[in-house]
Amino acid sequence: MRNIAVIGAGTMGNGIAHTAAAAGLSVILVDVSEEFVQRGMSTISANLQRGVDKGRTSAAQKQEILGRIRTTTEMEDVGSADIAIEAIVENLSAKTSLFAELDRLTSPECILASNTSSISITRIAAATKRADKVIRMHFMNPVPVMLLVEVIRGIATSDETYRRVEDLAKRMGKTPIEVNDYPGFVSNRVLLPMINEAIFALYEGVATAEAIDGVMKLGMNHPMGPLQLADFIGLDVCLAILRVLQDGFGDPKYRPCPLLVKMVDAGWLGRKSGRGFYEYR
Repeated sequence: MRNIAVIGAGTMGNGIAHTAAAAGLSVILVDVSEEFVQRGMSTISANLQRGVDKGRTSAAQKQEILGRIRTTTEMEDVGSADIAIEAIVENLSAKTSLFAELDRLTSPECILASNTSSISITRIAAATKRADKVIRMHFMNPVPVMLLVEVIRGIATSDETYRRVEDLAKRMGKTPIEVNDYPGFVSNRVLLPMINEAIFALYEGVATAEAIDGVMKLGMNHPMGPLQLADFIGLDVCLAILRVLQDGFGDPKYRPCPLLVKMVDAGWLGRKSGRGFYEYR
């Protein structure tokens, strides 16, 4: 696979495009507006510049990587892709609609991958006529730094599709780990209940946000406290994943904390909105 289409130029999408281009692959980065794709490219450029400033890469290498990424707002431009990786909002309806469109626009040999945090890849694949070529590649944030890629087959995903995606992840410098298709998979099934419990601790007045994060960083050796991490992920994303877990398992232990719901309703989404459990300028 040489040509990769990444749909969605937000935090995860621009990180995937950055990583693929740095691995020598040709990338087309797609979003609904020119503003969004340019914002994504600005983020990629800034992240590459940090590498230049620290001496990890050269200015010429930075330009080579940027030169491998083409941007567009036209979905029809993904037609030549060998694999299309979706990184849009965590919403089943939005994802199935996109995959139906990708199924129509791409060649029959093109693999369709989703970066979904929690939604069943089998349900997404059902929107296409190539369920054997639909798979999940769940990258971790920040994508250029984190090594893990969870690779999840749907019920119909072929061995050939899995092998090709596993090879691609390795080519991108990642460590692919196979996980079965269950709500939240492994990473978010374990992580989000911990974050949710930290929010409950704040909601119930057990401790301040700083104290809760301090306990987890100093006592459990976590590099980032759960509330700070929630801000980094996006509180709307955390809420969406918890609701997928609650609906998928029917277990009240996944019930989102009322404080999380209220903060999302207020538009306090974490770093991307400037305010979450902490304030960001």
